[in-house]
Amino acid sequence: MGKKAAKSARKFAASGQLKKTIQARRKFRDIKKKAEKRKGGKGKSREEREDDDASAEDEEEGGETSGKFKGMSVDEFLGGGFMQGASDDDGSEDGEQAVSEDEDEDEEGSEFGDDDESFADVDDLEDEGEAHLMELSKLAEKDPEFYKYLQENDRELLEFNMNDARGGDDDEDEEEEEAMEEDKTPVLTKEILQRWQKALLDHRSLKALRKMLIAFRSAVHMNEEDQVLAWRIDSSSVYNKLVTTALRYTPVVLEHHCPFRSLPNGKFKAPTQTNKWKALQKLILSYFHNVLHLMDQISDNDMLRLAFTETAKLVPYVTSSRKTVKVYLKTCLNYWSTAEDSVRIAAFLSVRRLAGATDESVLDLVLKNTYLTLVRSCKSTSAHTLPAINLMKNSASELYCADHAASYQHAFGYIRQLAIHLRNSMKTKTKEAYKQVYNWQYVHCVDFWALVIARACDKQTLIERGGQESELRALIYPFIQVALGAARLIRNARSFPFHLHIVRSVLHLTRHTQTYVPLAPYLLPVLTSTLSASSKPKPSTLRPLDFETHIRAPQQYLKTRVYNEGLAEESAFLLAEYLASPPVQGSIGFPEIVVPIVLLLRKAIKGAKGAQGKLAKAKEAGIAKGLVDRVEESAHWVEQKRAGVPFAPGKLGDIERWEDDLKVADSPLARYVKVQRKAREKRRKLVEKAREGEDEILED
Repeated sequence: MGKKAAKSARKFAASGQLKKTIQARRKFRDIKKKAEKRKGGKGKSREEREDDDASAEDEEEGGETSGKFKGMSVDEFLGGGFMQGASDDDGSEDGEQAVSEDEDEDEEGSEFGDDDESFADVDDLEDEGEAHLMELSKLAEKDPEFYKYLQENDRELLEFNMNDARGGDDDEDEEEEEAMEEDKTPVLTKEILQRWQKALLDHRSLKALRKMLIAFRSAVHMNEEDQVLAWRIDSSSVYNKLVTTALRYTPVVLEHHCPFRSLPNGKFKAPTQTNKWKALQKLILSYFHNVLHLMDQISDNDMLRLAFTETAKLVPYVTSSRKTVKVYLKTCLNYWSTAEDSVRIAAFLSVRRLAGATDESVLDLVLKNTYLTLVRSCKSTSAHTLPAINLMKNSASELYCADHAASYQHAFGYIRQLAIHLRNSMKTKTKEAYKQVYNWQYVHCVDFWALVIARACDKQTLIERGGQESELRALIYPFIQVALGAARLIRNARSFPFHLHIVRSVLHLTRHTQTYVPLAPYLLPVLTSTLSASSKPKPSTLRPLDFETHIRAPQQYLKTRVYNEGLAEESAFLLAEYLASPPVQGSIGFPEIVVPIVLLLRKAIKGAKGAQGKLAKAKEAGIAKGLVDRVEESAHWVEQKRAGVPFAPGKLGDIERWEDDLKVADSPLARYVKVQRKAREKRRKLVEKAREGEDEILED
């Protein structure tokens, strides 16, 4: 008997790759011989001489056993499951080189030396039909969501027939033999893929997983010329089924063999370093990169959503590779900033999953790149891009509120950057310096940090954290100083839309954090400027200016009636929202707070009535008059509520309890704001409908 081959050699032979290797080397040898003949046949090359010498030595060493395998076919030889000799003069060389190639594939993660013998043999489906049905019935109880997916997409797998499987097995063997005889890459069929699915479902077979992922790689790189592929896919249905099967089944099998640990705070720990996981790790990383490569090629939104959903389940298995994490994060953020809304949400969920790693460096990487992607995406804002930008800001703010301590470091640094830009503009006072502040990126950054701090310091968040204040609460004061400083930088009619954007962001912050911020000095100049008696607005045919998509009024809008009326409506609504907010309306001193505001507005209204032309500013004066009436009614309402209080102004504890019990939503001003908000929302929908061109009637 000859010496028994190593385990890796037997595995390589059983995997079916040995036949391809032998044929490839023989073909290469024939090509070299033809090339030598064309050169004149003067002598053998050095490589051929070395091959012949090695073959002669192998024949001497394996002479005792070579006769035993003489006349045996390749399939019979491989069916024995051993590597004891070779039947031709270059067999030993091919066997040794096959072993070395198997070791190389172990390094690449496509073969595993620690594969468990108990995993199902995907090529042997004899006497397994009943076990398959039993496993599927258990699957309906254990994982109903996955079973429902099989019912909708893989009915053939659920209605598996043993006789059909055996027949398909024979057909596959014949097809593979014909392909090998013709020196062609084997074609992946539906029957082969169905057998892999069965082995994955019944036994969570790693061998079937490995074969499927190798086929998946062939599908991903099938259109590339410089790739050596293990399978050829001729059917689009098989291609789609292979892709969906790989995406759906891989997380299920991995969770069975290498489960990861989920922590109570929502984070996760990577799988423990077992021998099985070490063998699987490189294969999974290779598969993960193949999925990312596939996502760059496809444009179908359903397939992209599926890819993001399933790869998010594999995130705990790839966080150990920093390169993979960076590539995956870049891909997710790219789709998050450019794709259709449903794909954006799926990509963001993958980013949020990545942020759940216990490794703080991964979380820092996610937070930093998410913010930078947001800033790059909002350089310009229009009616078409604004909804997507708002979606990005809201989702990114949720990400920053997942870990307040880690987010504080980033928030502090980026708010400080905003302050530096503002300081440089205030010192230099040039047109270029002002542009560092008066741009869409600055506006959206201010609004984003207002969203983050408001969400982190909200009353509901405080309850969820067990009464512990957020670390981000310390940033309220510096952020407010930066925001209001930007609003004070330039005060002219063209910059009023910028002021309204800043005030709107700060107002959102005050409502959620219960922080009093004096915003009236920033709104009253805008409103009173529309009531000024010194200038008469000129008529214009321009359409009303959309203040949500402008931070600087165009030159042709200045001193026009349409711009004047728009400023009056917007500033009056924001002033009403500010006065109706809990920190102001809910204060026991509300009647005293609004005294100077009411006096100033009454004086401006009186001046507007005496302006040139009796109806020159009638609409602006009517808007201001309606606001003043509601404010006075609310002041009277608070006076009635506090009339019978038994405590003095110095009892702060009693005052806080009284303010907490006061129902601000029932005040006249709050009801006025609610009606105005509904009217504005209805108007906004009409404008969007007109912009999209719906229900247009074209007349001849």
